[in-house]
Amino acid sequence: MVPGRDAIQRSFRFTDFNAAWGFMSRVALLAEQQDHHPEWFNVWNKVDITLSTHDAGGLSARDVKLAQAIDKVIAATQ
Repeated sequence: MVPGRDAIQRSFRFTDFNAAWGFMSRVALLAEQQDHHPEWFNVWNKVDITLSTHDAGGLSARDVKLAQAIDKVIAATQ
């Protein structure tokens, strides 16, 4: 949960920028398929993803669905 917001957030660390960017690319494809796009931040090997449905005013089932898909992506890379 994100303090002060109706949103969920998770941070990911990778071995290098290339691995982080590859992860972001895979998540971007999933997000596009679901028509639900994350807020994210990337510096070198770190990716922070925040999910909140802005037009719904906060956390929704769409965020949970995308978070579960992201969990599958990260599990496949480990």
